[in-house]
Amino acid sequence: MDPVSGLVLFAVIWFMTFLSVIPFRLETQGDRGEVVHGTHASSPEVHNLRRKALITTGIAAVIWALAAWVILSGVISVRELDSWMFQRMSPRPEL
Repeated sequence: MDPVSGLVLFAVIWFMTFLSVIPFRLETQGDRGEVVHGTHASSPEVHNLRRKALITTGIAAVIWALAAWVILSGVISVRELDSWMFQRMSPRPEL
């Protein structure tokens, strides 16, 4: 895996994880009963983005390490993925 490919894979995993982590323990203006005029009651009041970004980085690093290991070790090949879903590639030739 090329270093740039590894960074792109990490960025995609990080953002997917971050978008999943953001809603946890979110306190909205409606929850606190202090809705500012001109905003929705669902607008965040306490979001703790720094803490959530750090948690996301840890989770994403573990997921990325697992994904990079699978890609680099060849445990699952493109032919195997194709045989599970599409059956468009011929089986691997025996040597």
